[in-house]
Amino acid sequence: MAMLEEQLKETAKAEQVLTFESGNEMAAMAAAQINYHIMGYFPITPSTEVAQYLDMMKARGEHDIKLIPADGEHGSAGICYGAAATGARVFNATSANGLLYMIEQLPVQAGTRFPMVMNLVTRAVSGPLDIRGDHSDLYYALNTGWVILTARTPQAVYDMNIMALKIAEHSKVRLPVIVAYDGFFTSHQKRRVEFFKDRAVVQKFVGECPLDYNFARDPKKPVTIGAHMNGEDLMNNHFQQSEAIYVAGEVFREVTAEYAKLSGREYPVLDLYKMEDAEVALFLLNSAAESAKDVVDKLRAKGIKAGVISPNIIRPFPANEIREALKNVKSLLVGERADSYGAHGPNLTHEVKSALQEDKENATVVLSRVFGLGGKDFYADDAEAFFEMAIAAKEKGFAEKPFDYYGIVPGNPEKELKPVIEPQHGESYKSGLIDVKMDEETGELKVKIPPLRALASKPKRLGSGHGACPGCGIFPGLELFFKGIEGDIVVLYQTGCAYVTTTAYPYTSHKQTMIHNLFQNGAATLSGTVEAFFELKKRGEIEIAEDVTFVMITGDGGMDIGMGSAIGTALRGHKLIIVEYDNEGYMNTGSQMSYSTPMGHMTSTTSVGKTQQGKSFHHKDTAQLMAAANIPYVFTGTEAFPQDLVKKGAKAQWYVQNVGTVYGKILITCPLNWKSEDRYGSTIMEAAVNSCFFPLYEIEQGKTAITYNPEEKNKRVPASEWLKYMGKSKHLLKEENKEMLAVFEKEIEKRWQRLKAKHDHPML
Repeated sequence: MAMLEEQLKETAKAEQVLTFESGNEMAAMAAAQINYHIMGYFPITPSTEVAQYLDMMKARGEHDIKLIPADGEHGSAGICYGAAATGARVFNATSANGLLYMIEQLPVQAGTRFPMVMNLVTRAVSGPLDIRGDHSDLYYALNTGWVILTARTPQAVYDMNIMALKIAEHSKVRLPVIVAYDGFFTSHQKRRVEFFKDRAVVQKFVGECPLDYNFARDPKKPVTIGAHMNGEDLMNNHFQQSEAIYVAGEVFREVTAEYAKLSGREYPVLDLYKMEDAEVALFLLNSAAESAKDVVDKLRAKGIKAGVISPNIIRPFPANEIREALKNVKSLLVGERADSYGAHGPNLTHEVKSALQEDKENATVVLSRVFGLGGKDFYADDAEAFFEMAIAAKEKGFAEKPFDYYGIVPGNPEKELKPVIEPQHGESYKSGLIDVKMDEETGELKVKIPPLRALASKPKRLGSGHGACPGCGIFPGLELFFKGIEGDIVVLYQTGCAYVTTTAYPYTSHKQTMIHNLFQNGAATLSGTVEAFFELKKRGEIEIAEDVTFVMITGDGGMDIGMGSAIGTALRGHKLIIVEYDNEGYMNTGSQMSYSTPMGHMTSTTSVGKTQQGKSFHHKDTAQLMAAANIPYVFTGTEAFPQDLVKKGAKAQWYVQNVGTVYGKILITCPLNWKSEDRYGSTIMEAAVNSCFFPLYEIEQGKTAITYNPEEKNKRVPASEWLKYMGKSKHLLKEENKEMLAVFEKEIEKRWQRLKAKHDHPML
């Protein structure tokens, strides 16, 4: 300690800049100033902005972090672990189901003792889906072995991100650290903050990246990382890990004391507000604690000795400090934005109670209330209600209801889930005008469809009232495809624009049965539905004269994070259609890069600036990937060629009812994020096809056939004719980017020539 005191004496408060920023901006600012080596990431609201801000800063040349866009959060966690095992400084940010998707990797990182920092922008865990803030994701992280800091304000987000790395890399800790802050409450709201003017101050504070560990970075010094263990060795390993996380609590105190000298801001283990003589108190995490402090002042003015406790660190859990803080408190209400279902109180409630058990003289009455789930606001009135409950328990000497939910309302029959318009089924969707037959002599499928005007009377599958943006191409594209489908459908929508704009409880725009599940397993989910349907029908437990057509709708990057599930479903050959609407990005979360984003195109995570010009690698050819699974029918389509798309819809239904899995990719326009004019939707689609960027073709039983050849129609245009309509790609037409454009055009031509070869030679 003497050495630490000497260091603190030498540390002078550094120059800082005053500004107004959000929590996400300050997380990115801290990461940029530290200048991490690697960030593996995947967009998920509300943490997505952290990567976006870092990408914009990178385009301006403000840091050197290698930003790696993963195929999902499980992949991003793997990227981070691999980089950490190589001795790099590593950073990440996620939320909600993103944390759950990567959670398998989190104990691996902690158990092998590789440090990194991850921002958890807390959000409700699905289902049902809700993108707003609570702590249900954070509570899943409690048992992962990570050190967990909690940040109440954007200022705390910045400060704790800097301190987190120093704690993580401490020689006696060597554990990954989570900085958790409230989604939207802290992540998006701008507050007064200060940051260090010179990033050298930050880098000096965190120190040099430690290399005295068994990293996989030097081939001359080979190491084995992650060797499996027997029970005795694993027991010892976890004991050492357990000891390290408790040491992290002591290191937290040292680091915050040093940081206070540098910044002028203190972060004690517990933030205690008016707790010196409090008799009633609230225990609250993060932003809710800030809301409750004004109520404490109000109660104090009335002579009520009230206070608020909010921890700055919850792993390790500050049991000693809590016992000390509650020594004279008669009644404590623990408010939690999550539940531990069936445990008669959430996690932190039981940890507080457990801490108090160690103090035999403590008689604090502890109440527990679950509140604010799904981002439900917490106002001063709510804090007052909490204090009223605590005061009542203090006066009685016990809690009449130790555990309960706060803020719930009785069910209202008027809020039952209901469609915007009456659902339709059966004969309504049978035009009788579409004829699909297999030619027994040639083995070719013959399809006859009427002129589109003849199908106009066939009702839409989705009713009016959805919330899609003006000019959105999702529903025109899907409805054209559905025109080719006769009879009833059961449709599964993965998370994405098509889902969120059509189902906002208690309303739905779907006229037929719709199921929702998350990106990573939509196809697997629907395969379970399909097989259950056929099994129930076989056993006579449901009576339906005609088979239903099962369709999975994905898009907004859903064939990135969900690719493994889709390929597994295709290989099993379930009778379902997978339709991907391709808007070339993660539009549902704000136009981030997807693997379907074309090379050079600008998104919110592939910025254009002096050091980069949009996406750096080529787009994924999903149709060819799915065709490699040897499914009976694969197709591409777009609303700009409606007759072609309807015909392919009819073929898709025949193949899925008679053979097996079908996949189709429909290119659709997204004016808002493509930065294009609404009126150019069909024009852009046509240009994409005529430039051969998005060729129209089908693969039947392994045989490729181009269904529209712009060269034969004398309509072939250069890629520039397509790119000029979209603000996201106009920079490619500038003289300084001609080399990148040439590389992109060469790739388009290579894929087109390969497709023509397959068309001409059926065995390819």
